[in-house]
Amino acid sequence: MGSTQTPSATTASSGLPSLEATEQALRASWTPETSDDPDAWNPDNPAAGQCIATTLVIQALHGGEIVIADVLDADGTPLKRRSHAWNRLPSGEEIDFTYAQFRTERLGPEKVWTPVVDGDPERVSLLASRVGQVLGVEIDVPVV
Repeated sequence: MGSTQTPSATTASSGLPSLEATEQALRASWTPETSDDPDAWNPDNPAAGQCIATTLVIQALHGGEIVIADVLDADGTPLKRRSHAWNRLPSGEEIDFTYAQFRTERLGPEKVWTPVVDGDPERVSLLASRVGQVLGVEIDVPVV
């Protein structure tokens, strides 16, 4: 993981990192330590367990709200204690950099609310620190 900012890392109008640069930095920063289920995380599915921490970093950088839905199995039955989060930006655009973690599951109806961090809450700060280092910005994530 590099610590220098690429030329296309910021948008000219806002000075904030672009969504593309943010996504690249997030993907480069995901590890078992940033996952809500470090024992299940693996390099073949690096997005696994990254959704809450990722959405909080994106919200801190780009604003908007966090959308959450229950995870359903292939038959539409909610999986116990499984939810998924993604971002709705101020423009209304929805982005979900961690959806690839799902193989056969799908999502239920969306809700907009403040997420709860499962596992070690420090993983959100760790991810924010790593992403900020890659992008060359300081990221202030809320404590949830």
